[in-house]
Amino acid sequence: MIEFRGVGFALPGGPELVRDLSFEVGRGETLVLLGRSGSGKTTTLKLINRLLEPTAGELKVEGRPTTAWDPIRLRRRIGYVIQEIGLLPHLSVAVNIGLVPHLEGWERERVRGRVQELMALVGLEPELARRRPHQLSGGQRQRVGVARALAADPPLLLLDEPFGALDPITRAELQSEFKALQQRLHKTAVFVTHDVREALRVASRIALLSAGRLVALHPPAELLRATDPEVAAFVSSLQTSEAETSRDAHRNET
Repeated sequence: MIEFRGVGFALPGGPELVRDLSFEVGRGETLVLLGRSGSGKTTTLKLINRLLEPTAGELKVEGRPTTAWDPIRLRRRIGYVIQEIGLLPHLSVAVNIGLVPHLEGWERERVRGRVQELMALVGLEPELARRRPHQLSGGQRQRVGVARALAADPPLLLLDEPFGALDPITRAELQSEFKALQQRLHKTAVFVTHDVREALRVASRIALLSAGRLVALHPPAELLRATDPEVAAFVSSLQTSEAETSRDAHRNET
């Protein structure tokens, strides 16, 4: 579905933000881009939907270089979910979800049916359809964002820290729901996060980025056993976090 071949990106006169990226994303898999802030995760994501263009190497989506795609057609084949959701505040939930099908020229009844179908799929009650985004909880807004990304049935989903602004309980719920949704729909997804636990929960494979380079690419279980220093540092941070959580829980009990 996606092929990176020696891909690099540098700002004019500036350093390379990503360099020599070479990997593939298979159809139906969820590849998580994991790394610290500034590691190149979001830059990599923006290269896929041609918000940025490679300054080195070649990137293909569905067998075609991104530079050969019409940008609008490429982006219409991609569902995009971001942390702040990006819903249009003056439009209802239903209109937000149906926006891309409407732009694609779908008939009104078809759009309405698709909106109803997707609201049920992501766990939104029908009565929420007429509400504005500010009338929803954070979790509900994020569900609307996922539904909107799926509305035109794109083959590819890009998710940039989609659950990062949510409280831990809601975040865990949506991670589980996303995993179940993926198993049902078999979309190809590239998911950005800096949270190791989230990566382990949702990924079929994890690509660890550091300073713009790919340092490891493994299924979750193999990543935990990898010996690369950068991987070991991430695994150690996870173990430290779990130990601190356990100590805090013990203190609360006592």
